[in-house]
Amino acid sequence: MWHPLLESYLCLFRIAIAMRGRDGLRTLHNVVRRQPVNQPVGDQDCDLSVLCHAMDLACVFYLHRVLCLQRSAATTLLLRRHGVSAEMVVGIKQLPFRSHAWVEVAGSIMNDKPYLREIYQELERC
Repeated sequence: MWHPLLESYLCLFRIAIAMRGRDGLRTLHNVVRRQPVNQPVGDQDCDLSVLCHAMDLACVFYLHRVLCLQRSAATTLLLRRHGVSAEMVVGIKQLPFRSHAWVEVAGSIMNDKPYLREIYQELERC
């Protein structure tokens, strides 16, 4: 198994490639939606905090600025690869208009502030 930081960095790179081109958002959505939840390998118990921290560090060291959509998509891929049933959620706020993306596992927000659902109306979940 790869080190979580390297694996996080590669997930960010995969998302960047998916977002290139004319249909970048559609491709990104398909990449996330099609990533299966893998079975955990052996007795390894996946530590969500370690994986999320690795993604945070990968975002700091990534070549370009990482926005919430890329970070959440990559985090979802990483968690699913480690056997966690994660979902990427995209929400909007109408006034003033804003959008935001985050990751949820069993209804809990993993990579952001826990009160986001109070601010943003869910638009998409994959």
